[in-house]
Amino acid sequence: MSAPDVHTRLLQPLNTTGIAYMVTGGLAAIIYGEPRLTNDVDIVLRLEPEAANRLVAAYPAPAYYTPPIEVVRAEAERSAHGHFNILDLETSLRADVYCLGGDPLGSWAMERRRVIPVAGANIWVAPIEYVILRKLEYYRMASSDRHLNDIAAMRRISSGRIDDAALARWIEQLGLEPEWRMTE
Repeated sequence: MSAPDVHTRLLQPLNTTGIAYMVTGGLAAIIYGEPRLTNDVDIVLRLEPEAANRLVAAYPAPAYYTPPIEVVRAEAERSAHGHFNILDLETSLRADVYCLGGDPLGSWAMERRRVIPVAGANIWVAPIEYVILRKLEYYRMASSDRHLNDIAAMRRISSGRIDDAALARWIEQLGLEPEWRMTE
């Protein structure tokens, strides 16, 4: 099984739930930029607490591990920073799942997500501007050059997909100008 196949194997059950999601992080950077290794899938969900049962049911044991339903509900109810993991026990791939909560940038991105075919499956992917902005935030927190390298690759390969005006507005709003200058 190739790397994209492994990633889509973890995402396909989510497509059956009707829960709005978008892939971001390393996998989105690969889709918009250059191939590289990543050992997880970052997913943002618009998860209402009452949909937690559908999510957990889509990832049944023993093939997958999901936290107890009470934990998933509690994370979905958070107004910010709700987070849990889903593990594919056959491939050892991990999904880092982030609940949308009241995040304005996440809400903006969720409205602009797009379906992209990957390894024979259709997956919802965050807009490139969101991926770039989050990478800038992660760089600000951890100073990892991987984030700057991902941004450079996305700008080089997918420059025609970038809404420069929207990106500039969010960079200013989030105070990311110093980090953005490092990518130029």
